[in-house]
Amino acid sequence: MNHQTIFIEWMTQYEKLLRHLIVGFEAKPALQEELLQDIGLNIWRAVPKFRQDASVKTFVARIAHNVLATHVAKAVKMVKADQDIDSIINTNNEQASLEITPYQALNQQQRQQRLSQAIRELKLEQQQVITLALEGMSYQEIAEILSITSNLVGVRLQRAKATLFQLLEVK
Repeated sequence: MNHQTIFIEWMTQYEKLLRHLIVGFEAKPALQEELLQDIGLNIWRAVPKFRQDASVKTFVARIAHNVLATHVAKAVKMVKADQDIDSIINTNNEQASLEITPYQALNQQQRQQRLSQAIRELKLEQQQVITLALEGMSYQEIAEILSITSNLVGVRLQRAKATLFQLLEVK
């Protein structure tokens, strides 16, 4: 396969994963789209460097993580703007939306918004592990992406869950 075909395949296959990772780090839809484009550009550049020593999913997630970590680091340096969470939507949930009532859909969207907001309030290291774990990644995959041990993944994940529980309980 050529470079372009591989890139298109990866972006198509992992778009949902990338969007979920992005929503865990950024509330504003316009910035989410910008981050997706930035991640796509970095994936495009990295395709020739893929050595298959990790899964494609791990490779793509690591690239996304690096872009998102840089984004968060830059945001920390800037004055925080108000966080607009009114349009966090799970874009690939058509099947589920066919089987639920509008009230249930609104309730589900509100819970997703609260969870996304709470995740953004976590420390960066906790945001990273919880977002990747919510995407169904194993401790080992998360460890590879973040360049830490799988034991540390477990510790950070437990701390993130405890903090999320507290944040969601208060609200």
